[in-house]
Formats: sequence, C-alpha cells, structure tokens
Amino acid sequence: MRIHLSSVFVDDQERALRFYTEVLGFVTKNDVPLGAERWLTVVSPDAPDGTELLLEPDGHPAVKPYTTALVRDGIPAASFAVDDVHAEFARLSGLGVRFTQEPTEMGPITTAVLDDTCGNLIQIIHAVPSAP
Repeated sequence: MRIHLSSVFVDDQERALRFYTEVLGFVTKNDVPLGAERWLTVVSPDAPDGTELLLEPDGHPAVKPYTTALVRDGIPAASFAVDDVHAEFARLSGLGVRFTQEPTEMGPITTAVLDDTCGNLIQIIHAVPSAP
C-alpha cells in the first residue's frame, strides 16, 4: 500500500494552481472540469508519477471552520520535503511568500511554515542526515 493522493482545501482553485506551480514549483498532473470546479492535482516535477496533491475546493460547510481553526492555531495543512529549508525560505521570501514561522531547527529536522494564499499554512521540512 502507498499514498496515491492527498489534498488541501483551497478557497480559489485558479489562484492555488498558480501558487503551487509558479511559486512552489509543482507541475499540473490533472485538470479536469467538473462544472464550476475542477479535479485539479499537482505533483513534484521530480516524481511525476508519485503522490498527487488535490487542490480541493473548500465549498463543504465544515471546511471553513476547520481550516480557520488550523490557521489560527498555526497548524500546517500539509508538509513538503525540501533539500534545504534555509535555501527554500530565501527563494520563496524573495518571491514574496509570507512565512508564519522562519526556519527553525528542531533536533534532526529544520522546518518553516508558509501561507499558501489559499487558506492554508504549509510546512517545509528537511532532515539532517544521521551520522554513520
């Protein structure tokens, strides 16, 4: 068994697509019209057949209270691995991305948390390789 698909709720699919592709660097995998909304997934360019992230419309009545509570409490909706949190922080900050947590070392990992402009906080993380 493996993870095939995960999702984040977004308040605007078009804005989310721009952010996740043009800013974060993902690539579009599926973009299927479904009436006023779309089945819209992105993947890592390094793993085009890997786990897809669904940019899911936040229209269900339970979503807004849920995502609002997560953001208010500083809880990321998703976590993405990067090779170097400090380098990604610098790159994304240079593109105008707002961070709610600057790079923070926590034992063997370093994390930072950004605002995806679509209603979510997203964590970026890298682990320090363990010594042999």
